[in-house]
Amino acid sequence: MASLSLSAPSYHAESLVSRYSLRQSSFLPNESRYRFQVASVIKCDMNESLKFENGKPCVPVLNDRTFPSFLESRRMEKSVSRNSDRLKIFSGTANPTLSKEIAWYMGKELGKINIKRFADGEIYVQLEESVRGCDVYLVQPTCPPANENLMELLIMIDACRRASAKTVTAVVPYFGYARSDRKTQGRESIAAKLVANVITKAGADRVLACDLHSGQSMGYFDIPVDHIYCQPVILDYLASKTICCNDLVVVSPDVGGVARARAFAKKLSDAPLAIVDKRRQGHNVAEVMNLIGDVKGKVAVMVDDMIDTAGTITKGAALLHQEGAREVYACCTHAVFSPPAIERLTSGLFQEVIITNTIPTQEKNYFPQLTVLSVANLLGETIWRIHDDCSVSSIFL
Repeated sequence: MASLSLSAPSYHAESLVSRYSLRQSSFLPNESRYRFQVASVIKCDMNESLKFENGKPCVPVLNDRTFPSFLESRRMEKSVSRNSDRLKIFSGTANPTLSKEIAWYMGKELGKINIKRFADGEIYVQLEESVRGCDVYLVQPTCPPANENLMELLIMIDACRRASAKTVTAVVPYFGYARSDRKTQGRESIAAKLVANVITKAGADRVLACDLHSGQSMGYFDIPVDHIYCQPVILDYLASKTICCNDLVVVSPDVGGVARARAFAKKLSDAPLAIVDKRRQGHNVAEVMNLIGDVKGKVAVMVDDMIDTAGTITKGAALLHQEGAREVYACCTHAVFSPPAIERLTSGLFQEVIITNTIPTQEKNYFPQLTVLSVANLLGETIWRIHDDCSVSSIFL
């Protein structure tokens, strides 16, 4: 196999992130649109050369502990063990690529599992190796098709429990039904609570989730929930941009995301904050009303937890351009991309759309302005810490 050697050139992003020293950074070729933090020199054995078209990202996960620079340094606990025969990782069919990247980061192989569907649509799951007495981690986002992937996760949990696994942790990078977390009208269901109950009753001992739509969703579970934030991965990428901090403004696309945007802005040299006020007339339908804050002549970074039909974020971007914004970047963790999201995102309103791979992006949804960042190393590090009873929250301090 070809060997790719990456050295670490000297780089500083003080113009954008004055409060964080990024030390030295290493970049893969620009075509891959991915960036990883290295200490000195990292060697990555790869099966083929890194030649990818813009908008068609692929994440080769480097060996050892490459990590976003916002999470690097003394906060990494040296006591975390890296060897355990009792830790097993299994992947569902929802996002096998992310599962492989997590396993690669952790230096482990994915467990052997047989998942198939019968002619009538029923799901069959069989573990093809022993998990007796093991700590099992099941990687399965409940992304579209949400019901299929959720049911598959439940059957995987049941299979592990019946195979005498010591503990079962559901690693759910994207938690479907999270938006149904409260009653906004009479006679509505709270599906987030129902899904939490079902996962618990299936036999899960713990849940690991990324950027839940609302923090209270953690309280719906009667088992421990480790909630991790993918913002550092996006911040690390934005730090590579040559954007002057005085030209930057962080924008929340709605009032509900103000806390998220404020935390994001604080890490970007306490950048100013703007808020798009909207009135939602129905599900997946949004109407922008006005803008709170000044964006004239500035680079606007819109921050949200997910992009579904892209109605909210595109109408917000149109308003930002109308108010004089120079450029608009869209950043989100979960790219659901329900139609007509791609049509809206490619309308010329965005300089770049930055997402993560918590949900697999179909090839038909790639477009030149799209950048996909991997959260595999962040999830892998979290799994090690859970397994070794180390602090998870200290990663983000």
